[in-house]
Amino acid sequence: FDASSIKHLPQIDTLIVDKTGTLTEGHPAFERAIAQPGQTEDEVLRLAASLDQGSEHPLADAIVRAARERGLVLDKPEQFGSATGIGVHGIVAGQQLVLGNAALMAQEGVSLDTAPELAADADAARQRGASVVHLAADGRLLGVLVVSDPIKSTTPEALAALRAAGLPVVMATGDGLATARTVGRQ
Repeated sequence: FDASSIKHLPQIDTLIVDKTGTLTEGHPAFERAIAQPGQTEDEVLRLAASLDQGSEHPLADAIVRAARERGLVLDKPEQFGSATGIGVHGIVAGQQLVLGNAALMAQEGVSLDTAPELAADADAARQRGASVVHLAADGRLLGVLVVSDPIKSTTPEALAALRAAGLPVVMATGDGLATARTVGRQ
């Protein structure tokens, strides 16, 4: 803040805060990979981490860190690109990969119709407030990766104080609706 910002604070009627790193710890932790039948969890993690080496997003860092901790050998991504707020794409080991949220999968024509177990596990993760990232190769869903970012211990008290002062608070996030609603309720 500078003096001008502080002077205008009384005029603020709504506070919009980013979820990651503001309401949450900002240090996401990889929980698990969930593979489609015919895939392995380690391969889903390895491919996602190989692609994510080019990303600076906190979720990407958690995925790459987890793969390296497991000793998985990562390939160098080629033609890496990012779609702001929805994911990344590139070529790894000759496969055209996309890694991101449901909006990116829809944009890329990837069907999210999955094995019932994968869908149930992904939904359960979202209901706990975890982020679910989809991985597809050559237009086919390979699996999902579950990453969580715990809410800061100071967040509930800070939000209560803001609301008590009459200031509505809005959470902004690139997460899916189910995850956003769960974190919002918490």
